[in-house]
Amino acid sequence: MHLFMNEPSRETPVYGEYEVVVLGGGPAGIAAAVAAARAGRSTLLIERYGFLGGMGTAAGVTNFCGLHANVHGDIRQVVHGVADDLLSRIAHLGGLNEPHALFGKTVAQAYDTAAYKIAADDLMLAAGVRVLFHALAAGVAMDEPDRISALFIETKSGRRAVLGEAFIDCSGDGDLAAWAGVRFDKGDGRDSFLYPSTMFRLNGIDPVRAGKAWEVIPQLMLKAQAEGRYVFPRKTPIVRPQKSGIEWRVNLTQIANAEGNAMDGTDADELSEAEMIGRRQIAEVAGFMKEVPGFENSYIVDIAPQVGIRETRRVRGRYTLTESDVLDCASFDDTIGVNGWPLELHLKGDVEFRWPKIPESRGFNHLPYRMTVPETVDNLWIAGRCASMTHEAQSAARVTGACFVMGQAAGTAAHLALSADCAAVDVDVPALQASLESEGAYLGRTW
Repeated sequence: MHLFMNEPSRETPVYGEYEVVVLGGGPAGIAAAVAAARAGRSTLLIERYGFLGGMGTAAGVTNFCGLHANVHGDIRQVVHGVADDLLSRIAHLGGLNEPHALFGKTVAQAYDTAAYKIAADDLMLAAGVRVLFHALAAGVAMDEPDRISALFIETKSGRRAVLGEAFIDCSGDGDLAAWAGVRFDKGDGRDSFLYPSTMFRLNGIDPVRAGKAWEVIPQLMLKAQAEGRYVFPRKTPIVRPQKSGIEWRVNLTQIANAEGNAMDGTDADELSEAEMIGRRQIAEVAGFMKEVPGFENSYIVDIAPQVGIRETRRVRGRYTLTESDVLDCASFDDTIGVNGWPLELHLKGDVEFRWPKIPESRGFNHLPYRMTVPETVDNLWIAGRCASMTHEAQSAARVTGACFVMGQAAGTAAHLALSADCAAVDVDVPALQASLESEGAYLGRTW
């Protein structure tokens, strides 16, 4: 059996040349591309699927987390800017719920995935972003060890090269940074990550009889398991209604490999196996859900297009956000926005939340610009769940709110770096902060 094959050399056609190239169309990529384009930069957003939204649509999350924080007992929205523009478009389409309470400490906000996709398209068109769908990134070309010149992509038209002056890695997996040789960490250091889940939605629910079903489902699970009728992948269920009360989202799967560790979303074989395991678990969970009052006639209306990955690579940056930064509500002089979500650790068999002191604390930590700037490579930024964080801190700042914050800051910083002809690390931070605030972002310097 051959271990390697030599590919013949070839000339790769150039797809285009852009000032800012953004990889990944999740919340970080959306915000980064909009910020750069609004600053007047020619901007290309590259997305592997035929729609935007990242895990929010491709993995069926259907729930914005981290837009709000519990500030001394007062729950308020703390992520603004590009996020507001997207939210207003989703709301205009009738696809945005009012925020709902979680654990009595914060809120999240459900949305319709179809409305999210349409709203994101509209936002791109309004900002002047060029979007390339169905394009899978495959590697980079380097001018020098510290500078990227091109991103290689695979498309239905064949392999292409995208030339750029500034690159923003919003891939979630840190793909672009890894290809560029930037150091990264994976998982908890003990061969495991935050466990993935496959999301699904049920229809046919009686909303009146279902009521606050999320309050009774845990007890029904314990009873069903004690009777030996079901074995659940994890203990803590997250089951909530969508905009229409007849449709609910279910987050109750947990996907492990043969060793019992979380599946690695950067391993092609494990990722493939995870898809089948997730659907198999969904079939079991959906059967149990029919025992919940109001869910007797429920049926699976949608299984997410892909397994929901919470953690893979975390790229090493100029600063690494830590667990204590989150729990102690840390402040940073180079703040680009805030994270108000607690630690949400998807551990073996359960989900563990760790909160700042509520209501004693202000309930959010600053996100420093330095966590979006890699150790090396002058014209690269990292934004989203692959940014520079520890395993524990990433469990908090991987959610939508923080991703919007990092993305908008990275797109704005790329514009400033091009204007000043400087490296990412040398961007004028006060100028960056002033620009972000002028675009409606909240940096958490007053509350």
